[in-house]
Amino acid sequence: QVQLVESGGGLVQAGGSLRLSCAASGRGASIYAMGWFRQAPGKDRDYVAAISRNGRMTSYAGSVKGRFAISRDNDKNTVYLQMNSLKPDDTAVYYCAADRAAANNGNYYSTSRLNYDYWGQGTQVTVSS
Repeated sequence: QVQLVESGGGLVQAGGSLRLSCAASGRGASIYAMGWFRQAPGKDRDYVAAISRNGRMTSYAGSVKGRFAISRDNDKNTVYLQMNSLKPDDTAVYYCAADRAAANNGNYYSTSRLNYDYWGQGTQVTVSS
């Protein structure tokens, strides 16, 4: 069982930056691929970014590519999402998630929320215009 706790959300003006953190704890926390998803009111939970267990492979949704950066520190069991040039459309609850399928493949990651096994409680990001 893995527990995920997000932090770093808040209110920021358009064009500003935030860095989200996701601390993982529990057995095997360092061996999972990790992802970030977001959900705006009345909308589905959408994929934002993913990173492989070894950190070598990353992927981004088209809407955030070039503005967001995902990274991880396996010594600290923490994944980060650096968000720059924020827009009002980025307003949502941001969730991190862990995919245990990465246990056998260090380069593996997934862009589908259906593949993720553990989820955090979410952190609110609000971007004002």
